[in-house]
Amino acid sequence: MSPSNSPEYYRKRRKTIGQFSVSVSRDKLNALTEKLEKQKKTKTQWLNEKIDEELGK
Repeated sequence: MSPSNSPEYYRKRRKTIGQFSVSVSRDKLNALTEKLEKQKKTKTQWLNEKIDEELGK
């Protein structure tokens, strides 16, 4: 069984990785997605950068 399919893998992942989900207007989301594609960033990368900025890292 590969580690990514293992229940133990997902238990450990839930202990270290959290989920952040919000609803935004489709227009804003599309605009952000386009901008991030031009910057060759994922939404996860972008959000992590913004969180680090907010936390002063």
